Amino acid sequence: MPPEAADLLTNALGLPLRERAKIAHELLLSLDEGSDGDAAEAWVAELLQRVRDVRSGSVATEDWETVKARLAQR
Repeated sequence: MPPEAADLLTNALGLPLRERAKIAHELLLSLDEGSDGDAAEAWVAELLQRVRDVRSGSVATEDWETVKARLAQR
């Protein structure tokens, strides 16, 4: 990694979680040039709905250890 990129990464990692998430989102979007804009909007809407469902308690969730153990059994 060039020194400039390493410095950028170090600075980005020092940002608050929300800011890091925004940067990560924009970087990921930049990798998917020419994608269907409607699909991206639909995914954002879906993800926001899932966040609301989890926060409201209307969906059952499982902790990572439970999921990992179930996957290991397969």
